[in-house]
Amino acid sequence: MSIKKVLQHVDKNMNMLVNDLCILIQQPSVSAKNQGIKKCANLVKNTLKKSGIKAEILSTKNYPPIVYGEIKSKNNPHKTLLFYNHYDVQPVEPIELWNNDPFSGKINGNKIYGRGSSDDKGEMITRIKAVESFLKETGDVPCNVKFVIEGEEETGSAHIEQYLKKYKKKFSCDGIIWEFGHVDNKDRPIIDLGMKGLLYVELSLRESNMDSHSSLAVLIKNPAWRLIDALKTLRDPSGKILIKNWYNEVKPLSNEDIKILKSFPFNEVEFKKEFGIKQFLGNKKGLMIKKSLAAEPTCNIAGIVSGYHAEGAKTVIPAEARVKIDFRLVPNMDPKKQEIRLRKHLKSNGFGDIKIKVYHGEAAARTDSKHPFVSHVTSAASKSFGKYILSVSSAGTGPMHSFTKILNAPAIAIGSTHVFSRIHSPNEYTRIDLLKKATKCMCIILENFSKSR
Repeated sequence: MSIKKVLQHVDKNMNMLVNDLCILIQQPSVSAKNQGIKKCANLVKNTLKKSGIKAEILSTKNYPPIVYGEIKSKNNPHKTLLFYNHYDVQPVEPIELWNNDPFSGKINGNKIYGRGSSDDKGEMITRIKAVESFLKETGDVPCNVKFVIEGEEETGSAHIEQYLKKYKKKFSCDGIIWEFGHVDNKDRPIIDLGMKGLLYVELSLRESNMDSHSSLAVLIKNPAWRLIDALKTLRDPSGKILIKNWYNEVKPLSNEDIKILKSFPFNEVEFKKEFGIKQFLGNKKGLMIKKSLAAEPTCNIAGIVSGYHAEGAKTVIPAEARVKIDFRLVPNMDPKKQEIRLRKHLKSNGFGDIKIKVYHGEAAARTDSKHPFVSHVTSAASKSFGKYILSVSSAGTGPMHSFTKILNAPAIAIGSTHVFSRIHSPNEYTRIDLLKKATKCMCIILENFSKSR
């Protein structure tokens, strides 16, 4: 039976997709608060089963459970595609900014509102329904299909690597479709071939056992000043990181990567207007902007806390100061090695007394643009959306490297999340027309992938 019949099944059954998504949205699953996690995991398992997919709950210690789904192909059991998604969502606060109950799954025209509607329950349902469409129309799937759906992505996927190592054989595959994909304001899917890595740390310093009167500033050291002095040694005003050997292992962009970046659309004027800025860091322009987003390491101050910061004045010397920093990493950079370099840098510059707490470390991942898997995905995007944008790498971070390293398979991100769908913000929504296109896209990816050698 042709793929045409499968795609027609998607058209005819969008009401069921929308209904199932609304049910998923209505089940809270906030990993940061451990709210509804186990209930949602069971709901996802049942959703997979209802679609004809064998499903089970995998648990390790007290970590949030993973929902695992699998359907074996009768006619092509030699190729396996894995869909990675997550069922947990961000907290809803500030709740007063929502127009409706954050877990209502309210439908208004072409949009479905609610936390998780896009990130990531909307994306997840498109993959499930793509498989269901094949099973309903053909009684089979073009290749083996696996689902790995985790419950702590929104808090950093702290234990996904343990799951991957424990269930490496069960999760084995030949290609991975990542958990999300953005669609730009011209309805073109952005296909990301990779993700940056991350080293997230907190620097802290305590100079006295209590806050003190600021008249004593001639005698008592202020930890905020010392942290500021330390921060100034980390990077220059253009954003270049000054830590010794920081860039040693950075993988340069290939000629093919640069070709992709040159064709990648980026509206500088629109971007500046959106964020209310006049110029970019280091006065970047043109191709350099796109190179930086895809392949430049960063050093960012995510937050500083010290002393009095409420309304009005209070003359005080704070006893302690803390700063959170995130370093974005690119391929070949090892977060553990970068942490060692940071520690050596602070010590050699006279800041060995500053404490360093590591919150998270994740290496970068990138699939070669010439890998055959890329053409399977781009061809599907072209057929289902009519157009697409190929991206060397997302500027964001996720556990893609853990998957590609442990499972030894390429990973590509493509999905249905509109760039203005307010993910992580109040009034998050997904568009029904994009859900339909993404579901069809997943069907065609399965078909294309099954025919590859």
